[in-house]
Amino acid sequence: MCTACGAEAPAWTGRCSACEGWATVEEQATEAVSRQTVSAATVPLDSFSGGGSVPLPTGVDEVDRVLGGGLVPGSVTLISGEPGIGKSTLTLQVALSVAASGSSVVLVTGEEAPTQVAARAARLGPMSDTLVVLDHTEVETITDVFANDKPQLVVVDSVQTLRAQGLDAAPGSVSQVRESAGRLVAMAKRHQVTVLLVGHVTKDGSLAGPRLLEHVVDTVLSFDGDRASELRFLRSAKHRFGPTTEVGLFEMSGGGLSAVADPSQRFLADRPAGASGSVVVPVLDGHRPVLVELQALVASCRDQPASVVANGIPASRLKLVLAVLEQRAGQSMTGQDIFASIAGGGRTDDPGLDLALALALWSSRADQPLGDNVVACGEVGLTGELRAPVQLERRLQEAYRMGFRRAIVPSSTGGGPTGLELVRCASLPEAVRRASDRQLQAA
Repeated sequence: MCTACGAEAPAWTGRCSACEGWATVEEQATEAVSRQTVSAATVPLDSFSGGGSVPLPTGVDEVDRVLGGGLVPGSVTLISGEPGIGKSTLTLQVALSVAASGSSVVLVTGEEAPTQVAARAARLGPMSDTLVVLDHTEVETITDVFANDKPQLVVVDSVQTLRAQGLDAAPGSVSQVRESAGRLVAMAKRHQVTVLLVGHVTKDGSLAGPRLLEHVVDTVLSFDGDRASELRFLRSAKHRFGPTTEVGLFEMSGGGLSAVADPSQRFLADRPAGASGSVVVPVLDGHRPVLVELQALVASCRDQPASVVANGIPASRLKLVLAVLEQRAGQSMTGQDIFASIAGGGRTDDPGLDLALALALWSSRADQPLGDNVVACGEVGLTGELRAPVQLERRLQEAYRMGFRRAIVPSSTGGGPTGLELVRCASLPEAVRRASDRQLQAA
């Protein structure tokens, strides 16, 4: 503080900026703020009800599947994904469905004009008078709606457009996104209002801080898919009220997002008959077994070095299977371009696809197709042994339902459905040898 004029300075300086006096600024100690003691009573944990709140069904089956029944009152759910992937369409369908059941819904339109939202809603389905629109982005105005209107559901599209009073930062900045979300979470808990936030991310999840919100909200859903495909996947990265293992599958069309009722039929609809390099494998989509077609192509290398490309499956698993094929089964792929993908735009990291991937690579390299009624499922170890994946019996049941009658599986496999012949193999070399059997190829 300046001893001449009393002006305060944030740090010591030789000249006072107010009176321009020299050597008049001196350091002064401030009084320490005394901490007020607040008494808080502890409460036994068993005095609280362990039942929790009953989820509010959204009416969109695939969303309810991923959420374990619906949205829990008082919870805050973040749906993140790349711009243009269909998040606004999905949340609008949820809002329309919840409103159709008679619940009150508030849709905060921060990115689009209400007329644009109404035009999209007209394509998605009938509108209800219990769905209202709030064309405002100030958090305080939105939270006033919580207290005054007490809606069952508030949808905010998107969190990047919100502005909290008292912050000079621009909407979409890290501080604005974090502060706005924090205030919405506090009000949602206080008034038991369910909140659905939309957040945009880039491929690395770094845009405008949705990754920073994962510890603030109760549930984090990721909505993604290949823009060249009509398929969209809804996955749960965090869910305080249920498991995070389920996956929702949608198909984008002019009328919005529709649930894929039979994924196995969807992925195998255009499967070619008698084609080499094609093997069907039952994988787990959450707790749901799904049949997908795994295709592989081994071709002479025209570039240096050789290419190894994986679509829909982890590249690390493709490299592992290639190494085991060469070292343990004597199937050299050196000097070859390797391509592997799940036909139809599917994606999975299920280790049970290892055996099918190995057989698809062998089939393409040898130009020997497997039988059209044959599936393969098993995990491949580094020594070439085959291990049974989890819930193999359920996978085989799905294969039998789809008309397959033979399955190449690990030797430790128990039983299968009546009518499905199990070709048990202890190792990958044995599986390759059995797959080359002309009788099996004619199945």
